[in-house]
Amino acid sequence: MFALFAKLPESTADLSPWNHWRMPVVVKEATADLQQGPVLVAVEYTIIPEREAEFVAALHQYGRIRRRDGAYRWGIFRDIAVADRYLEIFLVHSWAEHLRQHERQTQGDREVEQRLSSYVGAEPKVRHLIYANLIET
Repeated sequence: MFALFAKLPESTADLSPWNHWRMPVVVKEATADLQQGPVLVAVEYTIIPEREAEFVAALHQYGRIRRRDGAYRWGIFRDIAVADRYLEIFLVHSWAEHLRQHERQTQGDREVEQRLSSYVGAEPKVRHLIYANLIET
């Protein structure tokens, strides 16, 4: 028999809720699509150039939080036309699942997010896109 043992962390994370995100704006024309999926969330960051390495490392750590909270695909991409622009993207199965992500943030995640925000030069731009199914006429 094979057993795998791992040492548990010495401290416990603060798992109390920390929902500070603004709720996404949904235009009237898109409300019917909210029953569809998947949802692509794109976050555009303008970083402080001297902090690039720290930003990328922190965002990869934040990617683990995104996946823990329901993202089934996650990635970070650098804009080749604008040196200080990065795009974080992630996919969730549905709009309802994405709204649950807003509720899953914990106080323990706050430190990672605050560190990440110290590497950016402007407020990140967030876009929410829902898969466009064929429209039958």
